[in-house]
Formats: sequence, structure tokens, C-alpha cells
Amino acid sequence: MDSAGQDINLNSPNKGLLSDSMTDVPVDTAVATQSPVVEGLTEAEEEELKAELAKVEEEIVTLRQVLAAKERHCGELKRKLGLSALEGLKQNLSKSWHDVQVSNAYVKTSEKLGEWNEKVTQSDLYKKTQETLTQAGQKTSAALSTMGSAISRKLGDMRNSATFRSFEDRVGTIKSKVVGDRENGSDNLPSPTGSGDKPF
Repeated sequence: MDSAGQDINLNSPNKGLLSDSMTDVPVDTAVATQSPVVEGLTEAEEEELKAELAKVEEEIVTLRQVLAAKERHCGELKRKLGLSALEGLKQNLSKSWHDVQVSNAYVKTSEKLGEWNEKVTQSDLYKKTQETLTQAGQKTSAALSTMGSAISRKLGDMRNSATFRSFEDRVGTIKSKVVGDRENGSDNLPSPTGSGDKPF
């Protein structure tokens, strides 16, 4: 297959293949094999540019190889020092965040937001809203305090009631029986099934 009929786009999935629509088109091989000469360039200048292009492309390949070797060496050094990829990522993120913070766009945005904040906090609407919320907070806290006092008073009244005193006496009696047995040197509590040495 001659080079004139090849797809030279390196990103094309059809590179190196003839397209179906081009098979019927006649190709003048004499024109196709000649390199297109840019107007105003002599053949000597064209040859010089081609040689320089080949040299630059060769340097690019060499630099890519050197970069790959340096990256491998860097990875080995990090591994020997115990630095993980996560540490590198954290450092990169930290550096990137620092770069963002010192960037002109970030600084200007921060200044603009500061100005807007100043304007908002100085506006009458903001001040009225703030006063209203402060008053609402004070009223809520007073209501909760009053409700807490009422609950405390009710609990106190309930504690002084005859029902609660009767309950409290029963709990005290059970406690004295349990603690009384322990104070008498008997750590044996009655068995829940009632099959212990002592009757319950």
C-alpha cells in the first residue's frame, strides 16, 4: 500500500487503512510521492527544516526516556524512605491548596466576599433580623427556664405525696434487708429460685 493512500492521523482508528470512499479516486503517484513545498522555501531550506524537525523529535524521545527513568528512581527512593503514595498525594494537595490561596483569583474573590459581608452586616435588614433572632432566643431560654422550674416543683410535690412516700419506704425496707444481711457477715444472698440455705 503506498503512503499516499494511508490515513496519517495518529489518533484515527483507521490509521494505515484506505478509507472506502477513497478507493475510486485515482491518485497521481508522481504528485503524491513529492513532498509539498511551502511557497517561499527553497529545497535547501526545506531539507534543513526537515533535519531540524527530525533532531527535535529525537530529543523529545530521549527526554521522555530520561523522565521515565527519573520517575522510577524517585519511586524507589520514596519506597526506601517509607513514603507512601498517600503521603505524596497529601503533599500535592497541600501544595495545590496553598497555590490556590495565593492565586490572584482567590485573593480577589476573598476581598470581594469580605466587602459583601461588610455591606450585608451593616444593612438595616441584617440588623433587624439579628435583633429579632436575639429576642427570640432570649424568650425561648426564658420559657425553657420557666418550664424547668415547673417540672422541678411538680417533682418536689410528687416526692412529698403519700404514694411516693409509701414507695420510698418499701424500697428502703428492701434495701435494709439486703444491706443488713451483708453487715451481719452474711454475703450469701437468697437464691432467686428459693432453694438456698436461708429462707427468703
